[in-house]
Amino acid sequence: MSAARRRLATVAALVLALAFALEPTGAGAVVPRASLTDVEQDVMCPSCHEPLALAQSPQADAERAYISMRIAQGATKQQIERDLVAQYGPSVLGKPPAHGFNLTVYVLPPAILVAGAVMLIVVLPRWRQRTRAATAARPAAGPRLDAADARRLQEDLAHFD
Repeated sequence: MSAARRRLATVAALVLALAFALEPTGAGAVVPRASLTDVEQDVMCPSCHEPLALAQSPQADAERAYISMRIAQGATKQQIERDLVAQYGPSVLGKPPAHGFNLTVYVLPPAILVAGAVMLIVVLPRWRQRTRAATAARPAAGPRLDAADARRLQEDLAHFD
């Protein structure tokens, strides 16, 4: 397999791995029951502007009580978050929703990572080839000193001992 085909195969493998990592859950996936700690990690306290798990205010206590009531009613995490957004606005979410301009927060980092990997796969062999060519073109040893220069060098070095 040639080097170009190996690089192409490596890039294809990286793209497939990224695609499988970002694949959303299927329609038939079982949605686990929501828990207070799970929801607390992903929402903010609207008055403190802190994660709800860390907030210590009457508003945070009221929000926790509301979430606990919705969990007791059997609501999923997505339903609870949707209700909180309807009540307090999108700033209650700890992470921005994955649509519109906010989608760049989720797409840009993996895209930069893949672009960097592709760049290394393409550029690194060229750098190595250039280094090999420069090493091959370099003479094996420098010019030899004549006897007078060698003697003078030894005398100069002896002064430093």
